[in-house]
Amino acid sequence: MTEEPVPNPIFIVTDIEADGPTPLHSSMLSFASVAVDAAGNRYGEFEANLLPRPDKKPDDVTMAWWQTQPEAWVHAIHEAEPAEIVMPRFADWVDSLPGPHVFAAAPMIFDGLWMDHYLDLFAGTRVLGGPFKTRQIFRGGGVCLYTMAGTLRGAPYLNWGMQRAPAEWYGHIVHSHKAIDDARGFANVLVKLFELSAALPRIDATESMYQ
Repeated sequence: MTEEPVPNPIFIVTDIEADGPTPLHSSMLSFASVAVDAAGNRYGEFEANLLPRPDKKPDDVTMAWWQTQPEAWVHAIHEAEPAEIVMPRFADWVDSLPGPHVFAAAPMIFDGLWMDHYLDLFAGTRVLGGPFKTRQIFRGGGVCLYTMAGTLRGAPYLNWGMQRAPAEWYGHIVHSHKAIDDARGFANVLVKLFELSAALPRIDATESMYQ
């Protein structure tokens, strides 16, 4: 029996900046995404700044940190637009790319949480793919670069931090807290991680009892 060819996924590597640690209380200020496949081919970029939500408030600790990043702060608030305009535009951009699409971030629990919340609220879709009665722009549960980098580096869990990855993995792009810079750096890291993964022994997929 001939196996069906596996489609080539496009990874939407995304970084967000916010005025607090959680979308339950604060606002996302900006985000950027780089569309890349495992071989490093690029398919485009998306960047936007968002107006703070009137029903949320900035976190004092986060805002004190922003005062140490004046250049990144200016970049994050320049020409901000309402989320209800930006998020559907982003979803349309993802849909316009070759598929399937997979969300990727470092870590998934932070950037992915913010994007999932905003996409659900303002665009009727989610970062998480699944049997939902909503628009599906992503496949599966996404890729956490934090986890992938830590395991492929063979590091103990407490040394998984992305700052411990070699600078060349980022393409020597400085993590500036400007969303587009950070997304580009993380896209380079993802390609490097796939390169490392390809060198490992393959384990053929089997039918799982966990379905």
